[in-house]
Amino acid sequence: MAVDTQTVEKLAELARIAISKETLEEVSDRLGEILQLVDQLQAVNTDGVAPMAHPLDEEQTLRTDAVTESDRRKDFLALAPQAEQGLYLVPKVIE
Repeated sequence: MAVDTQTVEKLAELARIAISKETLEEVSDRLGEILQLVDQLQAVNTDGVAPMAHPLDEEQTLRTDAVTESDRRKDFLALAPQAEQGLYLVPKVIE
């Protein structure tokens, strides 16, 4: 499927992108090549082919949900400039 330069100019205007006059023909050719590839893909017979959610039908290995670090909340709060009731206090930035 060929894409003419007028169509490319209209698409560029709608997409709010600038395409120079020098590259307009090249962009038109490349868009035409992309549309030819899409046409080829659509022409493939996929009857009887089950759709895949993922190309690799493997199970994801998960690590065990176990605590690996000690509770250092009080240590980190002690380093804060201001803290109250276990929370960090920060200056107000929006009036």
